[in-house]
Amino acid sequence: MANTAQARKRARQAVKQNEHNSSLRSKLRTSIKAVRKAIETGDKAAAAKVFAATQATIDKIADKKIAHKNTASRQKSRLSAAIKAMAA
Repeated sequence: MANTAQARKRARQAVKQNEHNSSLRSKLRTSIKAVRKAIETGDKAAAAKVFAATQATIDKIADKKIAHKNTASRQKSRLSAAIKAMAA
């Protein structure tokens, strides 16, 4: 338990930041699922459009260090490869 005013404040801030980071991680997962769903439908143009938005989301979250930059790069690479592998 936090004993000083500073420690109590930092504990409050940590809770607030954790909620914010959790929502961003959730947004990341949701956007990745949207790309995968678009790939499953077979529409390459729609998948590419959704991927562009997801790519921006992945980059923003990596810049904020909520997800590691290598993880973000790997996710983008795999999604991009899946879109390229689709039949035109």
